Amino acid sequence: MTTMTTTRARETLTREAGNFIRAFAGSFWRNFAISLLVALVVSGITAFAARAELRIRIDEGVMEPVPIAIPDFVAATGNNDVATGLAEVIRGNLERSGLFRPLDPRSFIETTTDINSAPRFGDWRIIQAAALVNGQVTMQDDGRLRVEFRLWDVYAEQQMVGLQFFTTPENWRRVGHLISDAIYERLTGESGYFDTRIVFVSEQGPKTNRVKRLTIMDQDGFNPQFLTNGRYLVLTPRFNPTAQTITFMSYLNERPRVYIFDLETGREEILEGFTGMTFAPRFSPDGNNVVMSMARDGNSDIYLMDLRTRQTRRITSDPSIDTAPSFSPDGTQITFESDRGGSQQLYVMNADGSNPRRISFGEGRYATPVWSPRGDLIAFTKMSGGSFGIGVMRPDGTGERMLTRSFLDEGPTWSPNGRVILFTRQAPNGPTYVYSIDLTGRNERRLLTPGEASDPAWSPLIK
Repeated sequence: MTTMTTTRARETLTREAGNFIRAFAGSFWRNFAISLLVALVVSGITAFAARAELRIRIDEGVMEPVPIAIPDFVAATGNNDVATGLAEVIRGNLERSGLFRPLDPRSFIETTTDINSAPRFGDWRIIQAAALVNGQVTMQDDGRLRVEFRLWDVYAEQQMVGLQFFTTPENWRRVGHLISDAIYERLTGESGYFDTRIVFVSEQGPKTNRVKRLTIMDQDGFNPQFLTNGRYLVLTPRFNPTAQTITFMSYLNERPRVYIFDLETGREEILEGFTGMTFAPRFSPDGNNVVMSMARDGNSDIYLMDLRTRQTRRITSDPSIDTAPSFSPDGTQITFESDRGGSQQLYVMNADGSNPRRISFGEGRYATPVWSPRGDLIAFTKMSGGSFGIGVMRPDGTGERMLTRSFLDEGPTWSPNGRVILFTRQAPNGPTYVYSIDLTGRNERRLLTPGEASDPAWSPLIK
């Protein structure tokens, strides 16, 4: 629907020199009333030395996940469920990344009772743990939770990261995601992607009478919430750069319209000023514009709307179908799909529409291009040989590589660190679900959703 085929469609970052430590303070939505303060854990234990040996080289590929021990956190004031749950959240996040192998807690020899004491590293080497995560949960007198954790290099016998978080008790899961991000960043040198949300279309009912509702949840499948009531069709939701607003397309009264949805207030707003049918809306990197395809006088071109003035500007004028635009991270270029060369292919042009050039030249048809947040790759849907797959190529069209292929894989969306892609997969005459694949093409997993799902979009890191 968004293309010529039926394509479905994270208060301050602080780095301590050499420590790759992320500090957070802020809120996601006001109604969640999150108050997070992140600081370095003060203790007499040796701080991380920049020469610690444990480091995962993502750019070289990881054939075997790194074994990491994550015992249940110590419940200093009786918060046993939270202490256990935090460890489970961290294990799950790191395991799903494909880069880590959390060890079975039943294999642990040492029982952690005081995270301010150095571990017995020999006990952890026996079970072949390369890294160890120890944590503690304490209820403060003011009703907040204090969560502390330490990441240890087992073989170098050195602490790599130590942080503490203060939050309201109901937001303990988010702390688990923040800890997961801190571990991921320290061990890979790249930003994590666990403190994020995913918006998608939840699908229920028979194929001939589908109820589709805009739905948002944590990236691990928890805390799903319906944003629309299912009375009208919704497609192609996309986040703005702050993760506070979503743009999507909806069929209301048999007419496709582009909507803006404010996650903080729940307010929906139609983007007026379009006389034709509009498709595939997507925010610019600065959040000030929405780029989309609009059909007018029998021809589909790409238009840009300034959200501050609500003025629109046509940026392609070829007598062909131009659609599915996506900005480069720096906002200077746009990739899109077009049949201007006789078949459905991928193009890149300057953000003002000038200098369009074709970048796909393989066999088959190409659709739904999406620029990586890193700027190094463009993900796409490819149709060839009677099947659909998800692939990537460089912005100049070189280095094309297919990551998936099945009956129908389509609609890629990137994690904020540009290492993982979500997409929609439909089985022949079967259900539709959201899957993830990493850039190696080996770590493929189905996303935990409440029922069938399509059209995923991954938020930036939550602020």
